[in-house]
Amino acid sequence: MAIQLVDLKAQYAIIKDEINEAIREVLESQYFILGPKVVELENKIAEYCNTKYGVSVASGSDAILIALMSIGVGIGDEVITTPFTFFATAGSVSRLGAKPVFVDIDSRTYNINPELISEKINSRTKAIIPVHLYGQCADMDPIIEIANKNNIWVIEDAAQAIGAKYKDKKAGSMGHLGCLSFFPTKNLGGYGDGGMIVTNDEALAEKVRVLRTHGSKPKYYHSMIGLNSRLDAIQAAVLLAKFKYLDQWNEARRHNAKIYDSLFNSSGIVTPHVEEFNYHIYNQYSIITKDRDKLRDMLNKAGISTEIYYPVPLHLQECYSDLGYKQGDLPISERVAKSILSLPIYPELTKEQQGEVVDNINKFKKVL
Repeated sequence: MAIQLVDLKAQYAIIKDEINEAIREVLESQYFILGPKVVELENKIAEYCNTKYGVSVASGSDAILIALMSIGVGIGDEVITTPFTFFATAGSVSRLGAKPVFVDIDSRTYNINPELISEKINSRTKAIIPVHLYGQCADMDPIIEIANKNNIWVIEDAAQAIGAKYKDKKAGSMGHLGCLSFFPTKNLGGYGDGGMIVTNDEALAEKVRVLRTHGSKPKYYHSMIGLNSRLDAIQAAVLLAKFKYLDQWNEARRHNAKIYDSLFNSSGIVTPHVEEFNYHIYNQYSIITKDRDKLRDMLNKAGISTEIYYPVPLHLQECYSDLGYKQGDLPISERVAKSILSLPIYPELTKEQQGEVVDNINKFKKVL
C-alpha cells in the first residue's frame, strides 16, 4: 500500500467546504494582502500561544530573519544555535552579517544541549536561538537563565512546534520572540508560505510590523531598512479555517505516536524520547536506526514515504566551511544525522497504515 509522508489531500477532503468558503470570501472582498483576515489570525495565534502580540510575515524563514533584525543583530555579532535544524535558523543569522555559533544537541531529544551554551558566550554574543525540533520544546529554563545572566536575547524557533508546551508554557511564549511557520506540512499549514512572530514585548511587535513593510510607517516614510514580508489574506483565511482543528490534529498525532511506540516495542528501533515536562505535538516522528539509508530505500520500494531531517548538520555544510568546523566537532549531531529517519505521522494516518510501516521495517531488520 502507498503511504505518503504527509497526505494533505486527506486533510483537505475533510474540511474542503470550509476551505473553499474561506477562500471565496477573500476573493469577494478583493483584499489580498494583510487586512481583516490577517489581523484576526494574528490575534488568535497570539492568544493561543499565550502572548500579547502576533505579527504575521511571509514565511517561517522570514520570521527568524525579521526577529533577528528587530533586536539589531548585524555585522560582528554572534548568535548561538543548534546545527541540527533546518537551514533557515542559521541562514538568517548569516544574511545579516552575523556569525552562527553551533552548540551540540542532547542525545535523546535532539534539541540544543543547554549545558554546552555558556562556554560559547563572549562579548559578541547577541542572542540564542533554541529550536523546538520535531514538535518538542527545548529545555528552556536553563537557556533563559543563561540569557538573563549574560543579558542576551532569546528567539525561539518554534516553526515545528505550534501547540507544544514546556512545563505548561506554550512554544513561542518563553523567549523575547517566538517564530512560527505555516508551511503546508506543518501542524497548522497554509496553502503556500507563511509565518508569524509572537511576543509579549509591545515595542518589539511594533518594530516587526514596520520591518515587514520595507521599514515604512507611515506609508512611503522609512525609519529603517526593512523588507517585503507580508502575509496574504488567502493564506490567513485558510489558516483561520484550519485553526479550529489544530488541537484535535495535535492530539491525533500524539495518538499515532503512541501506536508507533507500542508497535516498535522491543524491535531495536530507538523511538522518540519525550521529556516528562513536555507536551510533544509530533510534527515529525523520527526514529534512530542502523543502516538508515538502506532501510529508507526499501521502504520507498514498498511505497512508504519517509524523510531525513537532517542529513548534514549545519556546521558541516559547504557554505559554512569558512567557520572552521570539522568532522567530529559536534559528534552527537553528526551521529544522529547519519541514523535519523522520519516516518508518516499525520492525523489522518490509520492504525493499519502504521502497522504496514512497522511490518516493513521489521522485515528489513530480519533480513539484516
